[in-house]
Amino acid sequence: MNRLPSLFISHGAPTFALEPGTAGSQLTALGRELQRPEAVLVVSPHWMTAEPRVATTARPRTIHDFGGFGAALFDITYPADGHPALAARTIEILRAAGWPVAADPQRGLDHGAWVPLLHLYPEADVPVFQVSMPYSLDAASAFEFGRTLAPLASEGVLIVGSGSLTHNLHALRFGMERDEPSAEFARWVRESAARGDRERVLRALEIAPHARRAHPTPEHYLPLPIAAGAAPVDEAEVLEGGMSYGVLAMDSFVFGRRLRC
Repeated sequence: MNRLPSLFISHGAPTFALEPGTAGSQLTALGRELQRPEAVLVVSPHWMTAEPRVATTARPRTIHDFGGFGAALFDITYPADGHPALAARTIEILRAAGWPVAADPQRGLDHGAWVPLLHLYPEADVPVFQVSMPYSLDAASAFEFGRTLAPLASEGVLIVGSGSLTHNLHALRFGMERDEPSAEFARWVRESAARGDRERVLRALEIAPHARRAHPTPEHYLPLPIAAGAAPVDEAEVLEGGMSYGVLAMDSFVFGRRLRC
């Protein structure tokens, strides 16, 4: 099997499950184009723990970890299998790198995993398991966390960092037509990733325009450096997804799709 790429996906609001727009159709096309993985590994800010945990669940349940939405969202399930064997391999890799990792045999799929996967693999026919995101990560250590996971890409695992290129929920709650400062931040990061400027990607929350506005807290940005770290190249293909609700940038990045190993 050729080495699989790694992905950063902006998962947007839970309503992305029902409102795919441009971003959803691009993910569906990408899922058809990619070599079929043995499993998808998802790191999402909706599962954060002191130390990494790996879901070893054979049949992960669909977690509806949100409120305030219509019943249609709560009726959705994503019945993909887990992959206990590759989850165990992930534990082995993390432990060898010095992480005090633990198995979680009960964990299901949070909406940071199942919502984008509804579009990427709509038939739910590819096994999925999650790895929690340690609270201690910053952008640099998130990149190294991705590097630790990188060998799995040569073992049939599609590594996905699921977050949000912008995450200004204050602007979202107040119904802004378009949050132009967050859009400027998204453009800056998109251009940096496309040309493979690792320093700018890793320091975006420090030096990018309007970084604090686009990300009042860092957890939805950190899946991007995790995905970047899991790839052997810095350049990303950009799937432009527009701005959901005028606030949430829906771009996704593909790292290393053209490699053949």
